[in-house]
Amino acid sequence: MFKGLFQRPVRSMPSAVTLKTDGLDMTNIPKHVAIIMDGNGRWAKAQGKARTYGHKAGAETLKTIVRAADTLGIKAITAYAFSTENWKRPVTEVHFIMELLSRYLTSEIEDFKANNVQVRFMGSREGLPAIVNEKMDHAIDETKNDTGIILNLAINYGGQAEILHAVRSIAQQVANGTLNVEDIDAPVFENNLYSKGLPSPDLMIRTGGDLRVSNFLLWQIAYSEIWTTPVYWPDFSPDMLIEAIKVYQSRERRFGGLVQK
Repeated sequence: MFKGLFQRPVRSMPSAVTLKTDGLDMTNIPKHVAIIMDGNGRWAKAQGKARTYGHKAGAETLKTIVRAADTLGIKAITAYAFSTENWKRPVTEVHFIMELLSRYLTSEIEDFKANNVQVRFMGSREGLPAIVNEKMDHAIDETKNDTGIILNLAINYGGQAEILHAVRSIAQQVANGTLNVEDIDAPVFENNLYSKGLPSPDLMIRTGGDLRVSNFLLWQIAYSEIWTTPVYWPDFSPDMLIEAIKVYQSRERRFGGLVQK
């Protein structure tokens, strides 16, 4: 069905990137950055191309940004790859995205390993094509011992669905007698989220110009700094990542309290 769409060679993940870090405080780099990679379709449309062309370009951009983030010392990137609401898109586009995910996880696995990238996923596995689930499991197994940057891909993910999943899991533990109601606290709740094991994002980036969180990491971004740009995701660059981090560094993170002078 998709013959010919992937004939253009996919670039290898770039090795260490030369970045313009003037004015950047390298002692205050966000540990975890979440990204809403918005604007692939609009970027393609602006060039007179099909939306699928934008998704391919967006996959290339993600590789570049992961390498730049690793060079800067960011420890984890959580990228919103496919939401629970994205199933509402035209079936041909959904099929293309699933095919792209499968191919991405096939073609990039050796580069992930070579660059010490650990791949994780968050979201529901239900409804995903069997081949995508297989590729996800393979990527997890192949990179589980890598100690560099974590690339956490949110696939078939929705923040509300994640919270409901956690509530059901905790309720089942209470029903089973393995958890007491009075012991339910924030750490217990977080241990039942898809993002178990990852700290909350310090910074959330959204491309494409929209000013909303789109059901992404609703629990986790409670105190994340948010930076948005009208630039569509395929045009997002390492320099823009640095710009976002500089803005992050200019803000006082009070977490509901007061900064001690």
